[in-house]
Amino acid sequence: MGSLLGELGKQLAERWMALLVLPGALLVATLTAAWELGHAHALDAARLGDRLDAWAASPRLDSPGGVALVLLAVGLAAAGAGLAAQGLGSAIERAWLTTGTRPRRLTEARRRRWERANDAYEHRREELAQARARGEAPPPGPALGEARAALEAVSAERPERPTWMADRLNAPAVRLDREYDLDLGTVWPHLWLVLPESARLELSAARETLTRSVTLAGWGLLHAAVGALWWPGLLVGAVTVATGWRRARAATATYAQLIEAAARLHAVRLARHHGLPTSARLTRTTGWQLTCLIQGQGHLIPLTDPPGR
Repeated sequence: MGSLLGELGKQLAERWMALLVLPGALLVATLTAAWELGHAHALDAARLGDRLDAWAASPRLDSPGGVALVLLAVGLAAAGAGLAAQGLGSAIERAWLTTGTRPRRLTEARRRRWERANDAYEHRREELAQARARGEAPPPGPALGEARAALEAVSAERPERPTWMADRLNAPAVRLDREYDLDLGTVWPHLWLVLPESARLELSAARETLTRSVTLAGWGLLHAAVGALWWPGLLVGAVTVATGWRRARAATATYAQLIEAAARLHAVRLARHHGLPTSARLTRTTGWQLTCLIQGQGHLIPLTDPPGR
């Protein structure tokens, strides 16, 4: 047990260093350069080198105690910067993954774009279907997969949220409700408990990747704040935020796909755990009964049919 705890502590320390202290130390170094150079000498490497040499020759650094004090200060500042980046990342995540409909103008604008893209997709699908029925070559234009990709670049489903990422995470719930009358928000905590360990590991890894991506955007905001003293900080911050945003979009898509796959593959298993009669595949009846049972409305199951049946 002691060796296990020791190994766990070592892994946690390594993660803490990699995720917080080392990026924080980079930010502290950037802030130091910004303080010494300012806007007027932003790219003067020789000036920065002279200042560093002057610091190294300072009497305070002649003793081991002075060096240790400086290292301790840098470590504390780096850790504090890491916590600040995590806090900013959480705020960014709430903004990018908001479940509300505000700002409504942005949601409505995205909805209009999606409707135009959906019309183009449906028109292209009809063209290809008619050509196939007549045994003709496909008419000029994008492949159906390309048309679908253009549609999903706006939103996987009809937009109900201000951001692409929020709608992408909402898409599995929309589809499962439309196809199976399954309320994913209600069923998910129960479904998580019956998922195989491999599925939970995949989902946890995808969620961690998303968290790291928004934290990277948080680091970008901190570097952009350095731009108040040193203009290159704005460039570094902008690039870092953009990188975090792109990674967060990819991570969101992967996470949403895994959530939907887990629900489609294992909802029947959950229904059997609850003693519900099921077939080999998920059906509308099973989805409706699971939702009623987990919502505490099991008395509705023998009395009503699923909506739309």
